[in-house]
Amino acid sequence: MLGGFKKFLLRGNVVDLAVAVVVGAAFTAIVTAFTNKIIQPLIAVLGGDHATAGLGFKILKDNPATFLDFGAVISAAINFILVAAIIYFFIVLPLNTLTDLRKTKEIPESEAPPSEIELLEQIRDLLAAQTKAASAQGGLHAAAPEKSDPSF
Repeated sequence: MLGGFKKFLLRGNVVDLAVAVVVGAAFTAIVTAFTNKIIQPLIAVLGGDHATAGLGFKILKDNPATFLDFGAVISAAINFILVAAIIYFFIVLPLNTLTDLRKTKEIPESEAPPSEIELLEQIRDLLAAQTKAASAQGGLHAAAPEKSDPSF
């Protein structure tokens, strides 16, 4: 039971996924800081102090819990786009390129092993050639020349 669980955990996809989750979590903190400390101030230049902070409205004036904060949604969307773009361009795209290069180096088209049908055709051709050669030489089972009996 534990052996199967160990195989499951050590398969490439599970390990890759675990690494991706850890790296993604650490990277999200970097992107959040980048968004809050660089992107937000740039947006504030266009729209005043903290342009996205407090961007929204209250459904009920007396209840602050009913405030719909669109600024937080905009910040989260910016974070998501930055994380997705950086992970794609700096991790996924190079890994896909390396995988494609590795596949083309492993088995070139001209050196691919023959299929079963090609092997069977080669065997058929060899057997036909052997049969023709045996027929031309009198055959392997050709009748031996009759010996004359000297006793007559």
